[in-house]
Amino acid sequence: MAGSSHVIGADMDRLKLSLKSALLVATFVLWGGNALGRDDGRYANSPLKPWFDSLRSHLGPCCSDADGFAVADPDWESHNGHYRVRLDGEWVEVPDEAVITEPNRAGRTMVWPVKTAFGISIRCFMPGSMI
Repeated sequence: MAGSSHVIGADMDRLKLSLKSALLVATFVLWGGNALGRDDGRYANSPLKPWFDSLRSHLGPCCSDADGFAVADPDWESHNGHYRVRLDGEWVEVPDEAVITEPNRAGRTMVWPVKTAFGISIRCFMPGSMI
């Protein structure tokens, strides 16, 4: 019996190590999802930069941890007052709290997605000016 308790103890040690490793990986994946946004300086001289930096939805600042980009007309739609946008080939519902209602100075429809281990969420969405 003494030999079997040694085997069980070794199995428990391996299980603990596996759980710690999984927790560490999950932490980096979740933390890394929020680290995708960045200001690399390419728009530093744009007259719209201060405006973009000030944009926020009810979910928080748009440019704080999400890279925004323009969305082509076929990749977003509105139905019954709600929006959805196609990202990575899949339609994602835009939470009402993510919609920016101030006038769109950029003119184009914009979205700020945040990718996490649980999928894509929308931090901010700004419909285009429809011109």
